[in-house]
Amino acid sequence: MATAFKRKGSRIVARMDAQEREVVVNLLMQTRELLGGDDHASTGDPVQDLFASLDRDPVDPDEVASRDPALQRLLPPASRDDDQLAADFRGMTEDGLRRTKTATLATAISALGGDPSGALGVDLEHGGERVELDLGQAQALMRALTDVRLVLAERLDLRTDEDSERLHALVEEAQDLDDPRTLLAAYYDFLTWLQESVTLAVMG
Repeated sequence: MATAFKRKGSRIVARMDAQEREVVVNLLMQTRELLGGDDHASTGDPVQDLFASLDRDPVDPDEVASRDPALQRLLPPASRDDDQLAADFRGMTEDGLRRTKTATLATAISALGGDPSGALGVDLEHGGERVELDLGQAQALMRALTDVRLVLAERLDLRTDEDSERLHALVEEAQDLDDPRTLLAAYYDFLTWLQESVTLAVMG
């Protein structure tokens, strides 16, 4: 069973069994794929990334309108009142935002023993149950979990704090996780706890 992240010297340390790590890694990978995966991966060179973004076709407003609502949460409009402003801003910033998010997700995946290139599962030899992160990896995991939770929140139709509280009660009362919504709710609950623990460890 997972333990909360704690700061130990310059490292951020927790324990997660293979199944827990695999669940987290697979959710991180699915979120990265939703953002475009390797099509929007950072080259590591800011200049190259800039030229790559300039080479892309302008963002199609019709494509934006028909997007998966979860992707809309990850890439929200700059303005909900001015469509032209939102389109102009999206055209200038969306590719860079995708690259930043996919790079952050890839760092988090690797830190947990996953393969950002696309192979599901985790390297069971990657530290056993011990998860040991440097500060940069911990910060990446913290940000990446925010994006995964946004996706799950959309899938679960969470809009208010009351919705989240009802979801937590659903997980607490569940006898089994055969129901897909209950399983997603359990994942959301677990990732919320995990993110809180890594955030506290980073801040501490």
